[in-house]
Amino acid sequence: MRLLLTSDTHLPKRAGRLPGPLLDELDRADAVFHAGDWVDTATLDLFEARARRLVGVYGNNDGPELRARLPGTADVELGGVRFAVVHETGPAQGRERRCAERFPGRDVLVFGHSHIPWDTTTDDGRLRLLNPGSPTDRRRQPYCTYMTARVEDGALSGVRLHRLPRRR
Repeated sequence: MRLLLTSDTHLPKRAGRLPGPLLDELDRADAVFHAGDWVDTATLDLFEARARRLVGVYGNNDGPELRARLPGTADVELGGVRFAVVHETGPAQGRERRCAERFPGRDVLVFGHSHIPWDTTTDDGRLRLLNPGSPTDRRRQPYCTYMTARVEDGALSGVRLHRLPRRR
C-alpha cells in the first residue's frame, strides 16, 4: 500500500497552488495523510476528490468551515499498521515521550505544524513520529517537502522525504 504524507499546505496564503509532484503522488497513493493547516476548503475538496482514501485533521490555522469537516485527531489502521494523525505535538524537546503517552497503542504518528521534517522513534521503538514538512512553505528549511511510505506485511517501510524544487 502506497502512502502520501503531507501537512501545512496553507493555500492560498503561502502558495498559489500545490506543487505538481505532490499532486502526482496524490493520484498514485492508496492512502493520503494530511496533518492540518489546509487554510482553505478548496484544498480539502481537491484532496477529497482525488485521494482514494484521505485521513486528515485540522490545524491551528484552519477556520470553522474546516473544523466542521475534519477532526482534531484521527486514528486509522491500514494493513495492520496503527496510525494517529494530529497537527501539533508541542516543542521538539521531549516530543517522543509526550507522544508515546498521548498515543499509546499506535505504531506511527503523522504530525505537522513546524514545517520541519521529522523522523524519529520513541526510546522503546514502538512509535514512529513523522512530520512531512510543508510542500508550500519552507520557513527556515532549505526546501519544501512531503513524504511517501509503504505499508507492507503489517509494517511501515520505505519512508522517503521528497524535496521540492524551489519556486521561481
